[in-house]
Amino acid sequence: MAPTSMIHEKPMNEIATSRFSGWWVSFKPRLTPYLFIAPNLILFSVFIFFPLLYAAFISVHEWSLIDEPLYVGAENYTRLLTDYQFWQAMKNTVIYSVATVPTSLAIGLMLAIGLNRDLFARTLLRSVYFLPVVVSSVATAIIAAWLFNDHYGVINALLKLIGISPISWLSTTTWALPSIILTTLWTRVGFCMVVYLAALQSISPTYYEAASIDGATRFQQFRHVTWPMLRPTTFLLLILNVIHSFQVFDLIYVMTGGGPGFSTTMIVQYIYQSAFATSEMGYASAMGIILFLLILLFTLLQWRVNKRTEEFV
Repeated sequence: MAPTSMIHEKPMNEIATSRFSGWWVSFKPRLTPYLFIAPNLILFSVFIFFPLLYAAFISVHEWSLIDEPLYVGAENYTRLLTDYQFWQAMKNTVIYSVATVPTSLAIGLMLAIGLNRDLFARTLLRSVYFLPVVVSSVATAIIAAWLFNDHYGVINALLKLIGISPISWLSTTTWALPSIILTTLWTRVGFCMVVYLAALQSISPTYYEAASIDGATRFQQFRHVTWPMLRPTTFLLLILNVIHSFQVFDLIYVMTGGGPGFSTTMIVQYIYQSAFATSEMGYASAMGIILFLLILLFTLLQWRVNKRTEEFV
């Protein structure tokens, strides 16, 4: 006769197995979505989330990349309040963003509306306007530096032909930033055009047919049909363009190097100089955290405004 423990061992194992099987069956559907997003989540954690946390850690330390980090508390952040170059770089970034973001959105929308119609060589025109987007920013900056060159630039040569004196585009504080703004518009308008064009083609023609039956003019159709339907696209482009403007670096670094003087130095370039030119990694990290918070605050503010606008409509 078998012992009592041997008699009850098999039923207990079967009960444990059945419980595990039931738990796995109920948990598996909830685990599947996380398996799909796991690759992106890992990349986000390694290249964005962890560097952001490490930057926040370094921002409260004094570190020259050689010595051990020395904890200084909020000293790097309080230093920003009296740093004239930081505020000048922030001012340049804001001016650059205000000049490029609304203009690129407006021109991109106008081009999208025009190229959404039946035109001769419409596909070719779309490609021509979008071509600067796929060109490397460094290559674009080199081309722009040739075009705006004070001595042998194409633009000054054209000005001479019409009797206008050459302009010192990149060597004076008056024209350096406008030159960069014009170059940025050249590279960013095509992206806005393509995104707006995709949004326009997704609007059902029945809306315009109904509006035309009611006697609406083209301007009224744009105001009451096209623009409300493009609001989510405009919100997306606004956020992307603002982030791009606040993070601009390579274009300005190649064209002017932040000069003449400090007139075209943006906040990212000043962070780069503080980190690798003067080896102030803690101070550069503090500026990076402030830049991140500003972009996050702007995004949340625009999201809230856009949400309220949609609820009102």
